Amino acid sequence: MSIHKTDLSQQNNAASKPNNPRSNKQLEHAETRSEAATFPLCILAHNIEIAGNVGSLFRVADALGVEKLYLTGTTQTPPKYKIRKAARSADNHIPYRYNESATEVVDKLKENGYTIIALEITQRSDNIRDFRLNKKEKTCLIIGSENLGISTELLEKSDHHIHIPMYGKNSSMNVITSCAIAVHELIQHL
Repeated sequence: MSIHKTDLSQQNNAASKPNNPRSNKQLEHAETRSEAATFPLCILAHNIEIAGNVGSLFRVADALGVEKLYLTGTTQTPPKYKIRKAARSADNHIPYRYNESATEVVDKLKENGYTIIALEITQRSDNIRDFRLNKKEKTCLIIGSENLGISTELLEKSDHHIHIPMYGKNSSMNVITSCAIAVHELIQHL
């Protein structure tokens, strides 16, 4: 079956009419409705040195209902132009705190009843698809350096290690991409 130019214009006209079930118009921000929710999940970002990644982290946190970000070590902090640009104002909505020592933050979170989860491929890491949290379990997800991952010290302080199964040639992906996947999976159980 061939489609002629006049047939395509008729299809486009039909699709652009309001209330047409075939319409696929992209929605503007004002037209979207989000389900406002905050989950008992925070993210500890240790040694994230690329400002654009930090900005993207704010955006992921906002989109997925993360309660707070902890920026530690050499992680870039607002206000910085590249963070603001990537965050698209999410840095105004997500609470964050900087502390040079990630271990101090982890110890304090543990004192407050948080389960600490490291997002890293290790000898004891669980496939994220098989990992389950208890409902309403307060959780902190640790992500590490773009190049070196999570330090041994933080891995030892973590209650669990999880990884995302990889099917390509590389054994990892961008830290913020993997964080977004992990957070999305984890909040399904919170």
